[in-house]
Amino acid sequence: MTPLTSTVVRLKLSLLRNGLRQSGGRRAAYIASAVFTLLFAALQLLGLIALRGHAHADALVVLLVAVLGLGWAVMPLFFPGGDETLDPTRLVMLPLRPRPLVGALLAASLVGIGPLFTVLMLVGAVVAVAHGVAAYVVAVVAVALGLLVCVALARAVAAANVRLLTSRRGRDLAVLSGLVIAIGAQVVNFGAQRLGTTGLGQLDPVADVLRWLPPASAVGAVDSVSEGAYGAAAGQLVLCAGASAALVGVWARTLTRLMTSPDGSTLRSAGDGTRDRRSAAGWARLLPDGRTGTVMERGLRYVWRDPKTKAAWVTSLAIGLIVPVFNALQGTGSIYFACFAAGMLGIQMYNQFGQDTSAFWMVAMTISSPRDAYVELRARALALLVITLPYATLVTVVTTALLGDWPKLPEVLGLSLALLGAMLTTGAWTSARFPYSIPQEGYKNVAPGQTGLAWISIFGGMVSAALLCAPVIAATIWLNVSADGEAWTWVLLPVGAGYGTAITLLGLRLAAPRVAERLPEILAAVSKG
Repeated sequence: MTPLTSTVVRLKLSLLRNGLRQSGGRRAAYIASAVFTLLFAALQLLGLIALRGHAHADALVVLLVAVLGLGWAVMPLFFPGGDETLDPTRLVMLPLRPRPLVGALLAASLVGIGPLFTVLMLVGAVVAVAHGVAAYVVAVVAVALGLLVCVALARAVAAANVRLLTSRRGRDLAVLSGLVIAIGAQVVNFGAQRLGTTGLGQLDPVADVLRWLPPASAVGAVDSVSEGAYGAAAGQLVLCAGASAALVGVWARTLTRLMTSPDGSTLRSAGDGTRDRRSAAGWARLLPDGRTGTVMERGLRYVWRDPKTKAAWVTSLAIGLIVPVFNALQGTGSIYFACFAAGMLGIQMYNQFGQDTSAFWMVAMTISSPRDAYVELRARALALLVITLPYATLVTVVTTALLGDWPKLPEVLGLSLALLGAMLTTGAWTSARFPYSIPQEGYKNVAPGQTGLAWISIFGGMVSAALLCAPVIAATIWLNVSADGEAWTWVLLPVGAGYGTAITLLGLRLAAPRVAERLPEILAAVSKG
C-alpha cells in the first residue's frame, strides 16, 4: 500500500471515529444500523446459499446483483453527506495528483458497512450458481470485479455531480429519496406478490439481458462456467473488467477537472433571475390581497424552496398516491384507501410555526391580537388547501377508476374532505400548543430534547382528527348498511365538505387566542434548533 493510500484510508477511519465521538446518540444509531445491516446481509447470504439447485436461482441472483449496482449508483445522489470522502474538492488545495488520488480514494471506499454488505451479497449470489471447481475459481474473480464495479460506479457518479450536491440548491435533490424509497418499496411489494403467484420463471427474460450488464455479468460468468459455456463466461468477465476500467477512467478525468477548474455550478445569469421573478409575480397575482395573500405566498415558497419542507411534501404526495393506487392495482385495495391522500397531506398543517424556525420572530412581531393570529392561521391553511384539495380529489378519482366503483365516489370524496378539515383543525391547535424546532442542517426533523413534543403533536393530533371525523364516518356506515341508504350516499359529499369547512373554521378560531397568548413560548420552542 502506497503512503498516499494508507493516509487516505486512515483519514476515512478517523472521520468515522470522530463522527461517532460527537454524541452517544449518534454512536448508538450507527452501531444499531450496522448490526441491523449485517444481520440482514447474513440472512440474505444464507437465503441465497439455500437457493443452490433451484431451477431459476440464476435469474434471481442476476437480478439481485443488478439492483445492488443500481443502489450504488443512486445513493451518492440521495445521501451526499453520508461519506465525507465522496467530495474530492476538500483535497483540492493539497499537492496531490489526481491519478494517484484515484487509487487512494478507491481503497478508502472499501472501508465501511456498505462494501461489506455488498461482498456478502455477491458471495451469496455466486455460491447459489457455482457448480464445480472452475466455477468457484471464477467466482473469486467475479466477487472482486463486482465489488470494483459498484464502488467505481458510486465514485464516478459522485464526482460528476459533486459541484451540484455540495451546493445549497443541489441538496434539494435529496428530497427525491423519499419518493424513490416509497415507490421502490411498493414496486418490490407488488413484484414479490406477483412472483409468489406465478413463480420465478417470469424473471428469466429480464435476467437474460442483465447477465450481460456489469456488475450482474460477473455473476452471469459464474453461471456460464457452471453450464460449460466458457466462451460466454470469458465475454462476461471481459465486460465487467472493461466496465471497471472505464468507470475508473471517467472518475479520473472528472477528478482532474474538479482539481483544476473553478466552481461555477451555483452561478446563474441575470436573465434567469429575471425570468424567475416574473414567473413568481405571475402566480402570486392570483392570491388574495393583504396579509392573507402574503402569508400564502410565503407558505408556497417554503414548499418549493426549503429542502426540509419540500422533502415532507414530496414524501406525503408520493405515499398518498402510492398506497391507494398500488393496492387497487393488486386487486386487494378498497376505495376508502383514497382517504390516505387527505390524511398524509393534512399532516403538513402540524407544527406550522416550527417550519419557520428562528425566522418566526418576524411573524411574531406582526401578531398583536387573536384576530392577527386567526388571519395568519387561516392563510397558512389556505396555502395548504391550494395543493391538497385538487390532489386529494385526483387521487380519489384515480382510485375509483381503477376499482370501477363509481357509485361510491361521492361518499369517499366527502369522507376525504371531512378528514382534511379535521387534520387542519387539530394541526392548527397542536401548532399553538406543542410547537417544536426543525433543524436546518442534517437529516433530523426534530431538535434534540423535543422528540416528545413532536410525538404528542403528530400522533395526538391524528387521534383527535379521527375522533372529529366520527360523525361523518358513522353516517357513512349507517347509509351503507341500511336497506335504502345506498340511494342517499351522494349526500355524504356536501355533508363531508360542509362539515370539514365548519370544523376547520372552528379550529382556527379556537387556536388563534392560544397563539396570541403563547407567542414568547412558541418563539423559544421553534428557535431551539
